[in-house]
Parts: sequence; structure tokens; C-alpha cells
Amino acid sequence: MDRPGLDEYFMEIASVVAKRSTCLRNRVGAVIVRDKRILSTGYNGAPTGLEHCDVAGCLREKVESGTRHELCRAVHAEQNAIIQAALHGVSIEGATLYCTHQPCILCAKMMINARIRRVVYRNQYPDEGALRFLEQAGIEVVRI
Repeated sequence: MDRPGLDEYFMEIASVVAKRSTCLRNRVGAVIVRDKRILSTGYNGAPTGLEHCDVAGCLREKVESGTRHELCRAVHAEQNAIIQAALHGVSIEGATLYCTHQPCILCAKMMINARIRRVVYRNQYPDEGALRFLEQAGIEVVRI
């Protein structure tokens, strides 16, 4: 029997979560896990109650990937997972965040302050500053 390891298992779940994304550029999913238990999930898309990007259009269509995050109407998957945990009173301190894509600098700062201890991602993203921040904060970063 070919049984996936925990990192592969939770990354596959993050990939399924990404299917809910409403972003036109990147479908990203995130899962926050502690003690082998899912605490929260998130995918990238417009804030609750606002038009999705497929209706309102993408403001970043002509902008290089990894830049001008403030133009994006979507909340990132990692941000949504952290927000969902906060809304439901779930502590994510010491947890691992699995994400289909490497975090950006904005998400890295949120993870540091949320006391995430480990980040596992699959796809590269052009933001080396985020990786430096996570390393400086002592957060283990793994690409699978």
C-alpha cells in the first residue's frame, strides 16, 4: 500500500481547497495543521460579500507577479486561513501552514505574528523577501 506522508497528505488537501479560489491568475489553497489536525483552511478570493474577480475584473492583469499586492482585490489563501482561525477562536500558535504556493511577504509577516512554526509549500513565487523574513523569524520552511 502506497500511503502518503503527512506533508503530502495535507498538501493534497490544500490543493483541493485551492479549487474554491475565485482568483483569475493563481488558484491558491492553504491548510493550517497542528498535532495532525486541521485547524483552518483558506483560499484566495475577494473579501466576503464583494464581487469575485471574474465579475469585477483583475486589477493586476498587467502587473508582474510578486509585485503590487495592494492592487489585488483578493485576500490571499494564507490570510484567509489565519482570519478564519481568528474568527472561530482557534489558536494557531505552533502550527504548520501548508500552502500550494510560496507565501508572499505580506503573508509571511502575518504568519510570523500568528506564531506559525513551520511552512510547507509546493509552487515557487517570486518573493525572496518573504523567505528571508520567515528564516529570520526561525520558522522552518519546506518546499515539496
